[in-house]
Amino acid sequence: MTSTAVSVPMPMIPRKRRSPEEVAAAAPVDGPRKVLLAAPRGYCAGVDRAVIAVEKALEHYGPPVYVRKQIVHNLHVVSTLEEQGVIFVEETDEVPEGATVVFSAHGVSPAVTQSAVDRGLQTIDATCPLVTKVHREAVRFAKNEFDILLIGHDGHEEVEGTFGEAPEHIQIVNGPEDVDKVEVRDPEKVIWLSQTTLSVDETMETVRLLRDRFPTLQDPPSDDICYATSNRQVAIKKIAPEADLVLVVGSANSSNSVRLVEVALEYGAKASHRVDFANEIDEAWFEGIQTVGVTSGASVPEVLVREVLDLLSDYGFGDVEEVVTAEEDIIFSLPKELRATLKAAGDSSRGLGGHARPTS
Repeated sequence: MTSTAVSVPMPMIPRKRRSPEEVAAAAPVDGPRKVLLAAPRGYCAGVDRAVIAVEKALEHYGPPVYVRKQIVHNLHVVSTLEEQGVIFVEETDEVPEGATVVFSAHGVSPAVTQSAVDRGLQTIDATCPLVTKVHREAVRFAKNEFDILLIGHDGHEEVEGTFGEAPEHIQIVNGPEDVDKVEVRDPEKVIWLSQTTLSVDETMETVRLLRDRFPTLQDPPSDDICYATSNRQVAIKKIAPEADLVLVVGSANSSNSVRLVEVALEYGAKASHRVDFANEIDEAWFEGIQTVGVTSGASVPEVLVREVLDLLSDYGFGDVEEVVTAEEDIIFSLPKELRATLKAAGDSSRGLGGHARPTS
């Protein structure tokens, strides 16, 4: 069977830039230029785990390894894995019968899992454990006949997966603008859950409006927005008021990366742009700029941030101050489907994620 690869846009071709001297002359600034580098940034434990799972599958089973959807929402990661022998597909029916398929970090619905079983596929479930937690919450509250208000972006893979756990009990609430549309069976049995990569502030505003309508609305047993999403937003909130420009490294389909741009602007950055690669940066953005904030989404490898810092240095932003707002030491075990294979092969890579990979 011929597989249809997931569509991945190609990186921009580097263009001829104006020189640093030309940019400086166009809009001089008084005083030294500097970079405020957010920490934490980049890979979270769930992303690290998912990427390593695919790498280990390639190493132990050999190419091709099939992955449903993008393993994580990052163009560089997907392109690199494709070069190593990964075939990304949209659905399991594109995978040859009996082959191995990896489910992405964003999770899948029970219907997708059953489809893989029906086709005799060997599956490796790389769903982030924090997403799995939300799935379990949905199942639990559906069994107890709650109406579940799932705050998230309709059409996002993570939301589709969670919704699929209990479609008859779940309503998707995209944001504050959807609150008035919500209808429930029993206002005394309503709970909200959320996509893990949302803006913390917007989510809580949505919850506030929902609670105005349903005063006994229950909160999830624990925070659904993941620690990494929250931490990266806290870091950029601290940097934004001091930044003339904030650069967020991340892909357009990365929800948490897009949210970082919005948070930067909301908290005082004069301008903010998201880029996949340093070659997408327009040097005109540096005109009249003294302080640049830099961060990256939770699915971004550090090499891409370093390339941005190198470019900034070329344009006079060589003074880099790291702004640390949290320390992350979360570690997740690899998917259970892989662990037996690794043990038999004498591979001791059992618990990976978080600081399992260096950030510099």
